[in-house]
Order: sequence, then structure tokens, then C-alpha cells
Amino acid sequence: QVQLVESGGGLVQVGGSLRLSCAASGNIYSRNFMGWYRQAPGKERELVAGIFTGGTTKYADSVEGRFTISREVAENTVYLQMNSLRPEDTAVYYCNYRVLTNAFEVWGQGTLVTVSA
Repeated sequence: QVQLVESGGGLVQVGGSLRLSCAASGNIYSRNFMGWYRQAPGKERELVAGIFTGGTTKYADSVEGRFTISREVAENTVYLQMNSLRPEDTAVYYCNYRVLTNAFEVWGQGTLVTVSA
């Protein structure tokens, strides 16, 4: 069993910043991927940013250069620093944990990010 605890969402003005955190606990595999997805009303869930235990990262084109994902491997925690926020970044953000050697994955409960114009 793996549990994810998210924090850091909220309301921010255009151009502002927020930092999301996701802490994983339980039976953590050493080779895993942790990432942040988001889902806006009426849209499909999409990958925002992700990071592998080796440190490789991936970003959606829409957030490249504005968002930074990082992780503390020893604490199984990932952070998403979001800068220069835009109204189109408004969504529920979900943390995802995925084991690389099998299909096991876990989703967080989601945290709402609202960017006001």
C-alpha cells in the first residue's frame, strides 16, 4: 500500500506563484515515477510535470520554463514550484506515483489551484 498526501493548492493572482507538495508513504519501490497531473473543468487529465527516481524530468509544453518539479528521494516527496501562473493553469492538480517495473500506480486526492485574472 502506498499513500499520497498533497498540499499547497489555493488561490493566487495572475503572475503569482504556488508550490505543491506530495509525500508518499508505505511500500515505496526504489524505481518509481512521481508526477503532477491536472484536470480543468470539461477537459481531460493531463501530465504537468514528472520526475523519475534517477532525476530525469518531463514537462508539458505549456508549463516549460514556468514550473519546476523536484524531489527529495529519501523522504519520497515531490514538489512542484509554479511561477508566472496564468488563468489557464486553473485546475485540480493530482499527484501520481507509479512503479516503473509493473503497472501499479496511486493517485492523490487532488488539490485545487485557482488563478484569478
